[in-house]
Amino acid sequence: MNKYRTIAAALAVAFMPAGVYAASGDDLQQIRQEVNQLRQAYEARIQELERRLKYAEDTASLAQNIAVQAKSTAEQATTATRETKAPAAGSNAFNPDISLVLSGLYSSLSKDPQGYRIKNFVSGGEIGPGKRGFGLTESELGVSANIDPWFYGALIFSISPDDTVSAEEAFIQTTALSAGVKIKAGRFFSGVGYMNEQHAHTWDFVDAPLAYQAFLGSQFSQDGVQIKWLIPSDTYVELGAEIGSGSNFPGSEQNHNGAGAVSIFAHTGGDVGTSNSWRAGLSMLRANPQDRLDDSNNLLGNAVTNSFYGKSRLWLADFVWKWAPNGNASGTNLKLQGEYFRRKENGALVYDIDATASTGSYRSTQSGWYLQSIYQFMPNWRVGLRYDRLNGGSTDYGVNAATLANTGYDPHKSALMFDWTPSEFSRVRLQFARDQSRDSTADKQIFLQYQMSLGAHGGHTF
Repeated sequence: MNKYRTIAAALAVAFMPAGVYAASGDDLQQIRQEVNQLRQAYEARIQELERRLKYAEDTASLAQNIAVQAKSTAEQATTATRETKAPAAGSNAFNPDISLVLSGLYSSLSKDPQGYRIKNFVSGGEIGPGKRGFGLTESELGVSANIDPWFYGALIFSISPDDTVSAEEAFIQTTALSAGVKIKAGRFFSGVGYMNEQHAHTWDFVDAPLAYQAFLGSQFSQDGVQIKWLIPSDTYVELGAEIGSGSNFPGSEQNHNGAGAVSIFAHTGGDVGTSNSWRAGLSMLRANPQDRLDDSNNLLGNAVTNSFYGKSRLWLADFVWKWAPNGNASGTNLKLQGEYFRRKENGALVYDIDATASTGSYRSTQSGWYLQSIYQFMPNWRVGLRYDRLNGGSTDYGVNAATLANTGYDPHKSALMFDWTPSEFSRVRLQFARDQSRDSTADKQIFLQYQMSLGAHGGHTF
């Protein structure tokens, strides 16, 4: 308020008559001082405003420079990412895991393996002990990789002892479905039973149990689609189903649209304390073989070839128990494993299609099981014992019963093995077996096997 009064007084003095102005000298002096004070105050205020303006302009310029630099860095990173995802032609962009399993065998057999048969059971797939002397067992070459965030792919070649190469497995599998669901499509080992999904180099014995040979041709492979659901829970529960061509034993090649085999399975398991774990399962495989050939012998001992048309139903139950002190299996551990099989088939059988060609009805109900135990008694050393038994059950050959009657013999086999595993990549195994699949004399067998793994290889199931 004093500031405005001073300004008003100054204006009044400026317009006063000369006489009045001269008579007020002291007042004029005071007014001049106040005006000077105002001028200094306003100049200081203006300087402060100019300083703040310059600071604001400098800050804005710095922010603009930082933004330009950040934009340039982001553009460079985007360009580098694009170059990484889309490399130039000829670069090594695809780098899958490659594994090779080498396996060799020496076999000493007391009976000629030519024409090997499992008495009273139809044959299919790869069964029997193989040839005598030195040779190779199944070797394996695998290529696998994640395709993208949604799919995984694998191709596994099998090199058989007869020098034939086949695609043992070739499939894609989802990796990003929710709620524990996985879908697999292509060629794969079926999820029925316990051992069926395992590759031969992970078996605890040189050969598959008699039950696997008699009912699945050693191992059932499916061309089709599989879905598995691992239920989110504290207890391990897995449900699965498959649909496929069913071209392998106990099925046969199909010349029509649709599925030739369907399977469902359920597995559960868990831990008991810190030292024990278990797994159990139930499975069902349904196949519809058409013209499934069976090379066998009739009651006179003559070789015949039969053909079956109809339905095949196989039920499996499996159980595995593992023990390792405090869960540490490196020093010592024990595994007890067993599976039970029961199969029913009905349809039509053409007896000796190369000669007689007699068609009649066919019905059979057969079963089998095996039980084995593997004990690692010290690091790298194991001993195992397995007993196999089949039940010929009841078989009705209809009008062909006079030449193909079931003799009532139950094939069985016992095996003892020792193996040395110096590392996870190598194993040497010695196995003794007494095979009584044929009802004459027992086949006394001695096997010496090596298995060596090279390269990256995926983990195996429980």
